[in-house]
Amino acid sequence: MKLFVSEGNPHCLKVLAAVEVSGVQCDVQYVNHEERVVPFLSRPALPALLLPSGLHLFSSNAICRYLFEVSGEDSSELCNQWLEWEATDLQPALLQALHLAVVQGKVSEVSKVLQGPLNYLEQSLSKGNTPYLTGEAVSVADVVLWAALYPVLSDASLALGERASIKAWFDRGAVMHSCQSAAQKVLQGKGLQGMKSYMQRQPAPPSSQCRDSQPCNGNPAESEESERAVSAEEMETAALIWSKGLNTCPMATSRQHPILPQEGKRNILLTSALPYVNNVPHLGNIIGCVLSTDVFSRYGRMRGWNMLFICGTDEYGTATENKAREEGLTPQQICDKYHAIHSNIYKWFQIDFDFFGRTTTEKQTEIAQNIFWRIHKHGFLMEDTVEQLRCEKCQRFLADRFVEGICPHCSYPEARGDQCDKCGKLINAVELREPQCKVCKETPSIRSSKHLFLDLPKLEGQLEQWLDKSTSTGDWTANAKQITRSWLRDGLKPRCITRDLRWGTPVPHPDFKEKVFYVWFDAPIGYLSITANYTDQWEKWWKNPHQVELYNFMAKDNVPFHSVVFPCSLLGAQDNYTLVNHLIATEYLNYEDTKFSKSRGVGVFGDMAKDTGIPSDVWRFYLLYVRPEGQDSAFSWADMALKNNSELLNNLGNFINRAGMFVTKFFEGCVPAMELQQEDKRLLALVGWELQQYIQLLDKVKIRDSLRHILNISRHGNQYIQLNEPWKKIKGGDTERQRAGTVTGVSVNIACLLSVMLLPYMPTVSQTIRDQFNAPQSCVDTMLQGTGTFVCSLSAGHRIGTVSPLFQKLEVDQIEALKKKFGGQQPDDEPPKKKKTAQSAGSPPPAAGPAAAAEVVAGIGADPEKAKQLTQAVAEQGEKVRELKAQKAEKAAITAEVAKLLDLKKQLALAEGKSSDPAPQKGKKK
Repeated sequence: MKLFVSEGNPHCLKVLAAVEVSGVQCDVQYVNHEERVVPFLSRPALPALLLPSGLHLFSSNAICRYLFEVSGEDSSELCNQWLEWEATDLQPALLQALHLAVVQGKVSEVSKVLQGPLNYLEQSLSKGNTPYLTGEAVSVADVVLWAALYPVLSDASLALGERASIKAWFDRGAVMHSCQSAAQKVLQGKGLQGMKSYMQRQPAPPSSQCRDSQPCNGNPAESEESERAVSAEEMETAALIWSKGLNTCPMATSRQHPILPQEGKRNILLTSALPYVNNVPHLGNIIGCVLSTDVFSRYGRMRGWNMLFICGTDEYGTATENKAREEGLTPQQICDKYHAIHSNIYKWFQIDFDFFGRTTTEKQTEIAQNIFWRIHKHGFLMEDTVEQLRCEKCQRFLADRFVEGICPHCSYPEARGDQCDKCGKLINAVELREPQCKVCKETPSIRSSKHLFLDLPKLEGQLEQWLDKSTSTGDWTANAKQITRSWLRDGLKPRCITRDLRWGTPVPHPDFKEKVFYVWFDAPIGYLSITANYTDQWEKWWKNPHQVELYNFMAKDNVPFHSVVFPCSLLGAQDNYTLVNHLIATEYLNYEDTKFSKSRGVGVFGDMAKDTGIPSDVWRFYLLYVRPEGQDSAFSWADMALKNNSELLNNLGNFINRAGMFVTKFFEGCVPAMELQQEDKRLLALVGWELQQYIQLLDKVKIRDSLRHILNISRHGNQYIQLNEPWKKIKGGDTERQRAGTVTGVSVNIACLLSVMLLPYMPTVSQTIRDQFNAPQSCVDTMLQGTGTFVCSLSAGHRIGTVSPLFQKLEVDQIEALKKKFGGQQPDDEPPKKKKTAQSAGSPPPAAGPAAAAEVVAGIGADPEKAKQLTQAVAEQGEKVRELKAQKAEKAAITAEVAKLLDLKKQLALAEGKSSDPAPQKGKKK
């Protein structure tokens, strides 16, 4: 068994103590906090225990229980109850306490947070008449709770109060060498400060963020925190800021092209991963790249930053050739056709590019060849004769994506020609066992061909030096850092940059004139060439690293080419190129409970969204609401309707419409005079705080999480209106009428602030609100300056325009019809019914018992009819796996389906009267 732990991680203290106490032999490996050692999880999970069966345990308590069971000590019912209490009651309080003490330095607040769980533990121990939690001997419950509490109970500065029973119980554990040894290994004798590095990487605990395990991924409303306490000082400050009103500075001017870096400004160059020209983008493609970039671009301009947003279609490569062959067009005709399709889709989604170009241009050839020659001149290229797979039936060398077979490292049966999705290792296509052409399914032959390689090992030192600086000073998403580290972990290998194709940027070297550049050397250079097609002063952006910040937006599968291959190309060129400062990568967006599939008509693709009758702003809102920011998420029609009807219609739209209607109905269309009371000042402080959170999160490109604060503000506004009932007070005496005016005036100003905050997310709705309220343009510039200032932008006497509802309800029958329309033709996914034979790959073993033996299918002898059925089932399941692979599905989903495929193959072997054991593998010639 192999146990992966990290220093400073309090969860790892528990499992190391369990290893020591149980005496189980285990290979302990220390890794980085963000190391992803469980292959089917999209996030780091430490500690993790790799079992002899190849499965993983990644719950600290499950690992501890397993270790004790292996040593022969089964968990009692009482023991399991304590483990459950530790996980559900003690841990949330502990994590909050550690965050307060270690990250925020608020040592004095720790006692209050832990008071409830510690009192419960004290009472339980005092009532018992045994030295340990479950009896006379140490159990796994004692080890888990002792290790969990060690960081706080061993630190006298926390002043947790005297609890005699806890102290006696804790001291018994403290004298055990095994427990002290584990604490020393994890905390390195530094106490609480030994956890600082780990805790700083963790999200804020429930009290200051969200309350459930996946809080903000699905429903910001559900994660709304309890009412925030506001001090008298905060209220007075908020009222003072409010009273200053809008700035008198000139209104922001419209963009003047070409946009170039400016002295004294924050100059930001934004790139969105170039979409392949050979297909129509689906919702997942749109949110992962262009929509996320658009939100940040619009936001940055509101902040006064000097922004240039560049994108375009990636048009070279094998995929374009194949698409041209399918449609009976030339590659250039395919590029022209789909470039126009992409442009129209993004225009409908209101993606506000400064320039949307393409890679099939003279500038692309010129710049790519220039970088190539500079890399060549500085000795970072190497020649090598390589063996390639060639399909004689298709009469072509097979690019990596058009060959798959059995992984030589882990025997995964659907490995690509460049990388295995299961073990993650890079592969040379000729190393695949039983390779197959994905186009015609024939077995390719091996041919020799001379190619050029980018000598990545020579550049590794420069790359690591640059990466250390960029990742420590810039905003890189966690998955971007993890994926990059995984490439560097085993050392870089030379990477081929040429291909035996016809459609691509020609290699200018005379010895390689029949070849083109490999798309992943060539495509990122498209950012430069597209900028060069936008302005002949493109080098002011791309050769100006001291004045320009570069943000790259993409889905996670594009990370290594932007964090390793492309930077190495630019470093090797030695021409002062601007390298990425901030790499923003999303996880994947799925469709309902499956994957997007154009061929099966499953999912909404960009050219279909407008035909639904749902406005593009509503599409933008929902996609950003479920943006796969930290983990995969899913588009759901039912959820989209729910969020539209609850968040947009009943929350946001309801508040803004009511505020405007009160002005129209009660005050003849003019904003009334406002005399602030304490209640109003408190609301101003709450709204101002939400605005600051919104800015802080968007500054860090936390696009989905910042949206929560917009919705929180409208909720505050709705509650404010309901409590004050201006529709009743307007009918009362002078005092009550004045109160109705104040509530109405404050509300309509909050609505104006919401229009500003909505601008990056829902630009049309934002403009509509400002038009209805006749809001001055300066409200946009004023309220997003600095850390955010909520000011009175619609003062008394301001005349508003015609107010009308912003959103429409999505009806059940409408949604059901759309769900059916885009559900497509589902394939016959399930093979013939069979007895479950083994756990699906990627699922943890059962809790009971140290290990669960796989069931064995019995009674299947040589059976020709059964073999025929299974042959068909294997073919269908194999096709399903290949389709998931082609769609770049989540690894866990692929692994589960591969497990089914392998199981079917075993059954087929038995039905054919053969052994189900895999054949011995022959050694590979080097």
